Amino acid sequence: MTRWKPIQAWVLTHRFWSALIAACLLVTVYWTLIASDRYVSEAHVVLQRTDGSPGQAADLGALLSGGGNRADQMLLRDHLLSTDMLRKLDAQLGLRSHFSDARHDLLSRLWWSDAPDELFQRYFASRVSVEFDDYGGLLVVRSQAFDAATAHAITRALVQEGEAHMNGLARKLAQDQVRFLEEQVAALGKRAIDARQDVLQYQNSKGLLSPESTAENLSGVVNRLQTQLSELQARRSAVAGYLTSGAPGMVELDLQIGAVERQMRRERERLTSSSGQTLNRTVEEYQRLKMAAEFSQNVYSHALASLERGRIEAARTLRQVLVLQSASVPQHPLEPRRLHHTVVSVLALLLAAALYRLMLAIIKDHKD
Repeated sequence: MTRWKPIQAWVLTHRFWSALIAACLLVTVYWTLIASDRYVSEAHVVLQRTDGSPGQAADLGALLSGGGNRADQMLLRDHLLSTDMLRKLDAQLGLRSHFSDARHDLLSRLWWSDAPDELFQRYFASRVSVEFDDYGGLLVVRSQAFDAATAHAITRALVQEGEAHMNGLARKLAQDQVRFLEEQVAALGKRAIDARQDVLQYQNSKGLLSPESTAENLSGVVNRLQTQLSELQARRSAVAGYLTSGAPGMVELDLQIGAVERQMRRERERLTSSSGQTLNRTVEEYQRLKMAAEFSQNVYSHALASLERGRIEAARTLRQVLVLQSASVPQHPLEPRRLHHTVVSVLALLLAAALYRLMLAIIKDHKD
C-alpha cells in the first residue's frame, strides 16, 4: 500500500486531470472492448416505371438516374422508414427481441423489448438508413444488426416490401382510374340507348319509318303534279284557238286542271303550313332526335376507346424496384468504428475539459 500512496496523493491533488484521464480511459475501454459488433448489409436500388413504349430502346443513363422518378423514390424512402414498415419487419424477423438481447452492451441495444413504438421507431432509424444518391439517382439501403444474417434479412425485406408497396399504390390508382372510366362508359351507353329509343318511339308515334324519305317522295309528287299541270295548261291554250269554252274538250281540260291544282294544294299543305303538324316540322324533330342519337353513339364509342387505352396504361404504370446491388451478406462487422469513435470521444472530452478550464479562468479573472 505504501507504493500507491504517491499516486493517491497526486489524484487527490489533481482531481480535475484525474477525472479527465479516467473518462478517457472509460470511453477507450468501451469502444475497444465493450461495444458490441454490428454488421452492415447494403443494397442499391432504383425505382423505374414500366410505362416505356415497347419499341423504345432502353436508355442506360435514364435507368441509372432513376428515370426522372425522384418523387417516387422519395415516397419509397419514406415508406421504408415508416412505422408500418417497422411493424412488418418486426412481425417477420422479430426485431424487438434481436435488438433488445441482453447479450449486447447496454448503450448499443434497445433497452426494453416492450418499448413504445415511438422509441422503437427512433432506435430503428439509428440502425437503418435509406439515402438518396443525387449523382447516381438511386437509393442506398443500409441495415445494421448484431449478426450478419439479421442484417442481410432486414435489407432484403426492405427491398421486397418496398417494391410490393409501390406496385400496390400504382395498381390501386390504376384500378380507380379504370373503375371511373367504366362508370362513365356505362352511363354514356345508357344515354346512347335512350337516345335511340326516343328515335324509335317518335317513328312509331308518327307511323313513319323515315320522315326524310317521305318528305322527299312527297316533294317528288308535287313536282310531278306541277309538270302535269303545266302540260294540261299548255294543251288548253292550244285547243282554245278552235274550241269554245263550253266545248266538251275544253270542259274536260278545265276539270283535269282543277283536280291537279287541288291535289297540289293538298300535297303542299302536307309539306308546309302555318299551323298544324306538317311534314317539314316532323322532319325537323326527327333530324334533331337522330342527331342526338348519333352524337350519343359517337361519345359512347370514344368512351369505349378511352376505356381500352386506360386499361392498357393501367397495366403499364407499375413501378419496378430494380436492384443494382442486392442485399450484401456481411462477412466482417463494420460498426462500431472503434478507432474512429475512440479518437473522437477522447478529443471531445479534451475539448470539453479545455472549455471548462477556460471558463474557470475567466471567472477567476473577474473575481480578481
